[in-house]
Amino acid sequence: MKRSLFLACVALIGLSAFARADEGNPKITKIETIAFGPNGLLVIGGNAQVVTVDTGDTKESAWSKKEIANIDTALAGKLGLTVKDIEVKKIAVNPASKKLYVAVRLLKGPQDVILTVDGSGKIAEFSLDKVKFERYPLKTTKDVTRITDVCFVGKNIVAATQAGDTFDSRVFTITPGSKDTSPVSVSTETFHTGHNKWETKAPIICLMPYEESGKPAVVGSFTCTPIVRYSLDDLKPSAKVLGTSVVELGQGNTPRSMFSYEKDGKRYILVNAARNNKKPAFGPSGYWAARVDHDLLKETTNVNQKALWRVKGKNFEPATDRVMIAPEYFGVYQMAKLSDTQAVVIREEKNGGFALRVLALP
Repeated sequence: MKRSLFLACVALIGLSAFARADEGNPKITKIETIAFGPNGLLVIGGNAQVVTVDTGDTKESAWSKKEIANIDTALAGKLGLTVKDIEVKKIAVNPASKKLYVAVRLLKGPQDVILTVDGSGKIAEFSLDKVKFERYPLKTTKDVTRITDVCFVGKNIVAATQAGDTFDSRVFTITPGSKDTSPVSVSTETFHTGHNKWETKAPIICLMPYEESGKPAVVGSFTCTPIVRYSLDDLKPSAKVLGTSVVELGQGNTPRSMFSYEKDGKRYILVNAARNNKKPAFGPSGYWAARVDHDLLKETTNVNQKALWRVKGKNFEPATDRVMIAPEYFGVYQMAKLSDTQAVVIREEKNGGFALRVLALP
């Protein structure tokens, strides 16, 4: 298995496209990211398009299995392959059923696949044959070369992408089932705290829904790892939206996923990341996670150039107690929120290989 909030630049494109529901196989050859909407609606990003699939998977079941050792071997074996033949691109928990969905890249195969893991530890393939789906092509003046993440924000789908060969970032908003309108392109600009400059090119790697004063917004994280909020309210064609950087987790890292949760009456964001140079500067693994005070997203004064840093000095000493490393999440390669108190993770083990584990939220 390979290593497959906000990075400094983005250009937002609103897309309110009517998509007629089809039935059959959407024929997605490349799956780059997945997420879930309401009622078991699976959102798949890949091939410069977003496809929504009605999974029909809405019967909730509890998780009794807390660990599956050598999950990489088990996933590959389900496909008749070895761990060298696959890459886990993304995992997501279906909130309706609590079943885990795993986007798997076949390194030698014609198309990627989705596997599921239920609460008893049973692994199955989720077939894309004979499904009800809607397709949303993502088009800009430059080709969309990669979809980095997708999420639901209210009734809309938001997709972060990279377009062209110069790391131009695009974010699409999609309103499923709306009347047909033309795509609207909006550019954004972000102050990258770690680079100490405003940037407009690097793609957002992770997305998370957020509400700002009762209006829709997203939180995103970039490589090197600023966390930034963007308002999605009243986007207008050709406008430029400025992101607001609220915290810097540290240079030399790439975020992998993030979500919010509440514990003991306080809200947090959990972000897992990977060291770009693989040096375990923050602990026993190059994969690590940070718990971030959710209230930092409300910051209006100490932002951008004044944004809070997680560490200080050459020895990476903690600079604040509002951003803390989560020791139990060292080695976490992929993670997804399971409930208000737990996450499902795929974690690199000390003895080699990867295990699926259910961990308490920090």
